[in-house]
Amino acid sequence: MNTHLGIGVTAEGREALPYVPLPSAGRPVGEPAVRPRFATRRWALVGIATLLLATSLGIWWSFSGSAPVGYETAPVAIGDIARDINATGSVNPELTIIVGTYVSGVIQELSCDYNTQVKRGQSCAKIDPRPYQSIVDQAKASLAIAKAQLEKDKASLTYAKANLERLATLVKTSAVSEDAYDNAKNVYDQALAQITFDEATIQQRQAVLDAAQVNLDYTNIVSPVDGTVVSRAVTMGQTVAASFQTPTLFLIATDLTRMQVDANVSESDIGGIQTGNNATFTVDAYPKRLFEGTVTQVRQSPQTVQNVITYDVVISVNNADLALKPGLTAATRIVTDRRNDVLRIPNQALRYVPTGTALGDTKQARVWVLRDGSSVPVPVAVGLDDDEFTEIVQGDLKVSDRVIVAEQRNSAKARSGMPPPRL
Repeated sequence: MNTHLGIGVTAEGREALPYVPLPSAGRPVGEPAVRPRFATRRWALVGIATLLLATSLGIWWSFSGSAPVGYETAPVAIGDIARDINATGSVNPELTIIVGTYVSGVIQELSCDYNTQVKRGQSCAKIDPRPYQSIVDQAKASLAIAKAQLEKDKASLTYAKANLERLATLVKTSAVSEDAYDNAKNVYDQALAQITFDEATIQQRQAVLDAAQVNLDYTNIVSPVDGTVVSRAVTMGQTVAASFQTPTLFLIATDLTRMQVDANVSESDIGGIQTGNNATFTVDAYPKRLFEGTVTQVRQSPQTVQNVITYDVVISVNNADLALKPGLTAATRIVTDRRNDVLRIPNQALRYVPTGTALGDTKQARVWVLRDGSSVPVPVAVGLDDDEFTEIVQGDLKVSDRVIVAEQRNSAKARSGMPPPRL
């Protein structure tokens, strides 16, 4: 059989037709057959797309803004609102006196210690007085010499005066010469000048004695006020030097039943504080106790620490039970404005907006009130606010109303993030 050009020839010499394969059932003639693996891939892609679509629909259903199951509400109530400023400070006596010494020497006696109750003029310490007593004795001796010299010169003056008067009588009768009279007059004038000099010397030496006596008195260190010793900076036998500045020996608080808190208020808050503002504070020593006080002074001098500017606000506190100690750190709360017995709502109510609701006019405050199971918007005008509540000065709200502060969704949805299956 001749197979040239794909044409067959039979044994009888007839020409045979070329071989053409028949099409498969259900497929157009001339289209190649689809292999089985392409069909499997197509169905896999369809399955993945279906799964993604179902997942997207579930997520959309969960977060589509459908009506919440319920609302968290809070009551509209009558109460107080206080705006405050928080600051830290330290507890100090209202008046603290620094007791020092003006003279140098060795501490010979120490009669005051920490917490000693002292009276004005009471001796607290003594410096060795012997060097200063010696100076006083020398000054007294010098003064005595000056006084004795004055008495001597007074006698000389008396003699010179009598001699001058005698010669004055004789010179008139020419019994003595004019020169003798002039010499007597000169002696009298010198004696009179010496008296003036002696009196000045006595005053000068009296001043030296007074200064020496003052230094001697300074060796006895006394309390200048009634109070309590809160600090002692000297010990028995210690040498103190007062050459350039007065060394501090004791700190005495005048009255520990009256204390003050020196609060450091930042420059951004100082404008709201005025004298007479009420304040409360706590200290670590009594964490469960709330102390009360009043602002008595807002000092004008700024204090700068690490480029932070603060101002000292003085809060006076009654400390009748002596619970507060000097130096305690105080966490203060200064009330700058207060409203009593006003209509108020929680601050969360003003921030709540129902899901899917446009904000609208942000200048007009409004809250959502739960009435007959539905949320109803109510425009309001607000007043004073603090960390928890806001005063309502105008609006259709009454004490019996409940304002919405949050939404409550189905717990199953909240756990899974998907809606429950629908049958």
